[in-house]
Amino acid sequence: MNSLEHFIQILSGHFDNTQQLEEMKKAGKDDFPFAEHVNTPCNDKILDLPDHFEGVFLVEESYYTTGGKTHASPHLFLFTPKGENIKLTSYELPRGIDKSTFSYDSMTQVRYSDLKASAKFTPAVYTLKDGAWEGGSTSMFTPVLKFTLWERFSPEQLEVSESMEMNGKRTFGYDVPIVYRRK
Repeated sequence: MNSLEHFIQILSGHFDNTQQLEEMKKAGKDDFPFAEHVNTPCNDKILDLPDHFEGVFLVEESYYTTGGKTHASPHLFLFTPKGENIKLTSYELPRGIDKSTFSYDSMTQVRYSDLKASAKFTPAVYTLKDGAWEGGSTSMFTPVLKFTLWERFSPEQLEVSESMEMNGKRTFGYDVPIVYRRK
């Protein structure tokens, strides 16, 4: 199995942070979200991929529940080999897609030539360290809006830390990574 296959195998599936949430509640912390990730490779829905295409497109469906309300945050990512590492490039959702309902199941076929990499997101690079893939990036969405991503993926769990800062003040994110386990 090559590095990209190993990476995608770890990342694909349905995950949530139920165990972490229970531990935090026992510790008296009630301000943490219930979070789910559903990660599905989707090259089968992309028409006219170039011959010998080495990447894997993946739909990431993220759901965050706080205060009884669930917020969906879907993404389309491309993972490609970069030497021994893996590069994540974020893509804009295909034109005409409703972001509030986008999922692998709702995704219709789209032409590769119609897909556009996100101009705002700085690609993340992941390196294999002690059996887990670690990496991330920092993106400036605007001159005053900074997005920081750090992740660690192992066969046991996905650890995801995301934060947004406006003018240097955090507006989204948590002090600890969200820890997802396979369902």
